[in-house]
Amino acid sequence: MSVFMLVRRRALTAKFWLLLAATAVVCLAQFPPPSDSAQYAAKVLTMTGQVSVLKDLVEIALVEGSTVQVQQMIVTGSDGHAVFQVLSDGSTFEVFPNSHLIFRKNAWNVKDLIDLLVGRIRVHIEHFGAVPNPNRIHTPTAVISVRGTTFDVTVGEDDETTTVEVEDGLVQVDHALLPSVTKMVGAGQTIKVYKNEPLVARGLDRGSVAHYVLKAVQDAVNVASMRGGRGVLGTSGTSSATGVGDSGKGSGNSSAPAPPTPPPPPPPPGGLVGSGSTPAHHHRVGRVLLSTAKYLGRMVGITAPQFGPMQLF
Repeated sequence: MSVFMLVRRRALTAKFWLLLAATAVVCLAQFPPPSDSAQYAAKVLTMTGQVSVLKDLVEIALVEGSTVQVQQMIVTGSDGHAVFQVLSDGSTFEVFPNSHLIFRKNAWNVKDLIDLLVGRIRVHIEHFGAVPNPNRIHTPTAVISVRGTTFDVTVGEDDETTTVEVEDGLVQVDHALLPSVTKMVGAGQTIKVYKNEPLVARGLDRGSVAHYVLKAVQDAVNVASMRGGRGVLGTSGTSSATGVGDSGKGSGNSSAPAPPTPPPPPPPPGGLVGSGSTPAHHHRVGRVLLSTAKYLGRMVGITAPQFGPMQLF
């Protein structure tokens, strides 16, 4: 497929999802939310890039601290990323680039949290003390029921296949379109729900620790890059060291070859390299890496190390 055809296809896909979003908003307008729906809103904790809500068929840009009301559609661009907190119970959901979702589409049932149309989200449901906190995530092909856990949901752009990856806890997955068995998905397990295939009583895919390590590090790098506007972690975008083939260059008129450049010192414990990074950028990246370390610790059953300010940065 040519580059032109690929760009045109993505443009048509984006228009399709916006049209679908507009249709959903019009339909929801016929069923106004209850009078106390404001207490079930969600607040933007952190965000970067293009993140907006669809209001009266117009995209309204969000900022940190903005509030998303029930039945509103959240749209992220190719560089959009945001973390939202549900005001009613403190649960959070993270929205990744190129995603379209409706927050509490069924405002009359507080258990229905998100309708994900396309893209990827990560959800963390808080417990009510020792009491489970029932919530549901809807996609075009699946219904995911949770009581207090952390998991990822991805909906494919082309075929609406739903992928559920559980980091912690247990979720129940049902097919949204076909009669089939119910699947219980535990920590470290993955399930795919296809539009035209019912769920059957067979084993689940168990993700390896290496898979979650790679995914968590990749997410941390992507978020840090979007927030700092810089390259991936561990690179500064420029190189000051001289290669082996450059020996003798820049050494004046001396005929003797210059000695090989010693290797650079090891990076600081925070894993940040590059003189262009600002202290604020270091702090943001440090928080991402610390969160990633805790996540990886949960995956392998260990407690993440505690870093002091000097150790982390």
